[in-house]
Amino acid sequence: MMPEPGNPLPDIGLETAEGGQVTPARHHAEHPGRRLVLFFYPRDNTPGCTAEAQDFSALHDRFAAAGTDLLGISKDTPRKHRNFIARHGLTVPLATDAQEGGLSDALGLWREKQMYGKTYMGMVRTTILLDGAGNVLRIWPKVRVKGHAQEVLATVEGR
Repeated sequence: MMPEPGNPLPDIGLETAEGGQVTPARHHAEHPGRRLVLFFYPRDNTPGCTAEAQDFSALHDRFAAAGTDLLGISKDTPRKHRNFIARHGLTVPLATDAQEGGLSDALGLWREKQMYGKTYMGMVRTTILLDGAGNVLRIWPKVRVKGHAQEVLATVEGR
């Protein structure tokens, strides 16, 4: 389940769009003092997910200037991520969490959902900010896309 602010994430690795590996819980060790924004989203190339990734991409340089890295996470494959990045000119890195028991499962973000009377498994759109020591600083649950990236940026810039 979701760690409380002040606690670390589970130590679970993800596959990047380029086929490499990234472990958000170890970001602070590889990038000392830099914060990390993880935005979990349902699917590549859907209207809300595209808008969210584009919003974070548009603010990428400002996040970097504020000492904060970005990582978008869904259960889509690395190939789908590469196509999503290319199709929309995204500048944020993306990672896949497709394995059963992965990070989104451990955090309780991959859940049963309902739409139009149908039940299915899906990602709950959530953003997590990790501090420079790798601990959860803030969680935005059940995110609404419009204005969200700007809200997260305001938090990391101390506004």
